[in-house]
Amino acid sequence: MVRLNLGEVRRHLQAPVITRFAPSPTGVLHLGHVVNAIYVWGVARLLGGLVLVRVEDHDRIRSRPQFERWLFEDLQWLGFVEAATPFLRQQDRHATYADALARLRRTAHVYACDCSRTSFEGEQYPGRCRGRSLAEEPGRTLRVQLDEGIETADDLLQGRLEQSPASQCGDLVLKDRDGHWTYQFAVTVDDLLQGVTLVVRGADLMSSTGRQARLGRMLRAAGVSGGAPWPPQYLHHPLILDEHGRKLSKSTGAAGVRRLRESGVTAADVIGRAAAAAGLTDRPSPIHHEEVSALFEL
Repeated sequence: MVRLNLGEVRRHLQAPVITRFAPSPTGVLHLGHVVNAIYVWGVARLLGGLVLVRVEDHDRIRSRPQFERWLFEDLQWLGFVEAATPFLRQQDRHATYADALARLRRTAHVYACDCSRTSFEGEQYPGRCRGRSLAEEPGRTLRVQLDEGIETADDLLQGRLEQSPASQCGDLVLKDRDGHWTYQFAVTVDDLLQGVTLVVRGADLMSSTGRQARLGRMLRAAGVSGGAPWPPQYLHHPLILDEHGRKLSKSTGAAGVRRLRESGVTAADVIGRAAAAAGLTDRPSPIHHEEVSALFEL
């Protein structure tokens, strides 16, 4: 069972607590998503916070309206959302992202890049196109220069995080070669403008924390902000792994909630299975969606 010292948590968190559940409609909802939902709604309810629902469909190639519909149907069946729950869809926010980019250009070095991932080693982009003044055209990415320096953030499970975005990844890509907004840019703009104060997500995204914290500070300096403190607090939770030690995902054929529904499994059983697989309980047993906050001992 995960133990949260509520007094310590509230001391670190900014009020009000606003977090988000943000699935990508590139496949069906599976137990890994259910684990994230347990953490998001469980911790939010524990702290009297608000959960925003966001459809992160920045990947316009793999995102499908059918997957989005199924995601919401499964979330309603599990009990985490209602049919009338409002949500934000990233594909509807082109004008918002374009405005954020225009503001960022005034205070930061944004430039076109024609380097491919195979043209440099490792994850760190060496900045080859910074001074080339390339035209922004299809087939080229759009990057923003990140200066050296450490970003710090508080994680409610992992403790203090310290990361150097420039050393980790180099200059961030804001738009890909097809002209689509990237995850790092879209999610940072959304978190800023929605006033998110607590980001609850899987541990596989921990390395994004520093670069999003840095980009968020740059955007705030350019006038993009919803008024909440930045950076937000974080909670990076453990993942469900398959028998090969890999993260449970759509690409590895993770069993979908929809298939479990069709086989006659109840919503409480699905939540219980996810909780047990994530180590939140000792054994699978039915858990109602309103009971998930009890999984986090105070």
